Amino acid sequence: MFITFEGGEGSGKTTLIRLIREKLGRTFDIKTTREPGGSKVAEAIRDVLLNPKYEGVTPHAEALLFAAARAQHIDEVILPALRENRIVLCDRYIDSSLAYQGYARGLGFDFILKINRYATENMPDRTFYIDVASEVGIGRISQRKELDRLDQESKAFHHKVRQGYHEVAKMFPDRIRIVDGNRSLDDLAAEILEKIRDLL
Repeated sequence: MFITFEGGEGSGKTTLIRLIREKLGRTFDIKTTREPGGSKVAEAIRDVLLNPKYEGVTPHAEALLFAAARAQHIDEVILPALRENRIVLCDRYIDSSLAYQGYARGLGFDFILKINRYATENMPDRTFYIDVASEVGIGRISQRKELDRLDQESKAFHHKVRQGYHEVAKMFPDRIRIVDGNRSLDDLAAEILEKIRDLL
């Protein structure tokens, strides 16, 4: 089963994945991974996408780089794990591109879906979108020692990302579950674990 976790900056999804892996891994063989990244080549692309020194990346180039990293990631990491009957928990996937580049950057959902069809035809079995107000997420990431290129975007951009996620959730209601992120991580993990076990 291929399960993805989405959310704006500071939504807590990365920590959630760790908590869920710890509990689900007692029973199932789990593979955790992330986007952009997850493999040597994709991690190199991640550096170009997120390192603040590459401030000149254009929106179209950004979207294409995400798709390129995704193509490498799905072929090298995700599909092999699924063939081994492992449960894949992935920190971000195509919905991030739709929300960030398609909506917040204004490139449009059609463009993002089109380029990602070249990258992969594989969609998650279930996606959990951790929803928190953009102001809350920004407040959380402000405590980080280093902010990546997307962390450093304006408050207006982060607000658009959240709006974008809600639009994406309307596009894929059978796959995406919106989870209220304004609770403790333990409560969130327990809720998501129950939903995953229902799927299994």
